[in-house]
Amino acid sequence: MPRKIAVLAGDGIGPEVIAETVKVLESTGGSYEFEYALVGGAAYDDGGHPLPQSTLDLCRKSDAVLLGAVGGPKYDAIQPPELRPEVGALLPLRRELNLYANVRPAKTLRPLLKASPLKQGRGQMDLVVMRELTGGIYFAEPRERRDNGDTAVDTCIYKRYEVERIARRAFAIARQRRHEIVSVDKANVLETSRLWREVVTAMADENRDVKVTHMLIDNCAMQLVRNPSQFDVILTENMFGDILSDEASMITGSLGLLPSASLSDEKDGKVFGLYEPVHGSAPDIAGQGRANPIAAILSAAMMLRYSFDDDRMATKIENAVEHALEAGLRTADIYEKGCRVVTTTEMGDAISFKLQAAA
Repeated sequence: MPRKIAVLAGDGIGPEVIAETVKVLESTGGSYEFEYALVGGAAYDDGGHPLPQSTLDLCRKSDAVLLGAVGGPKYDAIQPPELRPEVGALLPLRRELNLYANVRPAKTLRPLLKASPLKQGRGQMDLVVMRELTGGIYFAEPRERRDNGDTAVDTCIYKRYEVERIARRAFAIARQRRHEIVSVDKANVLETSRLWREVVTAMADENRDVKVTHMLIDNCAMQLVRNPSQFDVILTENMFGDILSDEASMITGSLGLLPSASLSDEKDGKVFGLYEPVHGSAPDIAGQGRANPIAAILSAAMMLRYSFDDDRMATKIENAVEHALEAGLRTADIYEKGCRVVTTTEMGDAISFKLQAAA
């Protein structure tokens, strides 16, 4: 039977990069059934809510979800805030689908060694940020404005089981890599971080084949710039992971290069996940053919690897991306002298061609 993929193209450049991603998946020769639904600002414009029940229902009956991007300045002033795309679509998707484990690899691609803002070769890295995705300050309550709007309250809460389950995933991924985890917190200030460090330390004693060290968030942000190659797996909470993964993406050269997977628990031998590029909707370049589809395409490779257990084809997609870059093709965000600027569609075509040529 074909694997059913819910396609939520979203807003801004989302539809453009997702169109190229679907094209690449179709060029693999795999058996997929794509069903489309509205999400984010597009859904709000259509029916007054950024996450329609029909979209959530589609996700629940699919094998995986492919998401473009949501939001944009057009929607920033919507009241109540719960109807804004990021708050009313992304957060409920993560909560309702139990997508607590966010996997964000950040790897320097060989043809883009000079694209990093870190010079003299300091930008080379191959790491994974393991971000807890359904807890912490983005979800806890109370979360409100008080005193006629003059006071704002956000609450950060973590429970032991939430730390344990994301740490368990981090240990599993570390075993597939260099067996090293840096757990990032702010234990010198925050009570939630003290619980985080306590739990991870106890689990490290039970998983001695993996080296675990602890680092404060501010030091980690600095060390990423100083020497990103020192990191293998970074394990951290929701907000810290959000910030660190974006920092790591820019070290590789562009937000348009990094994929992500948001995973639930394994059930009947299968892992349900939502796959999306790290970048946002970039409405300023939407419709201009300037968007970089590589992050979305690499997110599809992660989908094949994690949800469909097809590591062979996932690797072929990743290799096809590198081959297109080695041929000197660049979207505007990663342009280098001596290369050829291509459109979003042309980059997708080139990756599809390289993939088919390798078959």
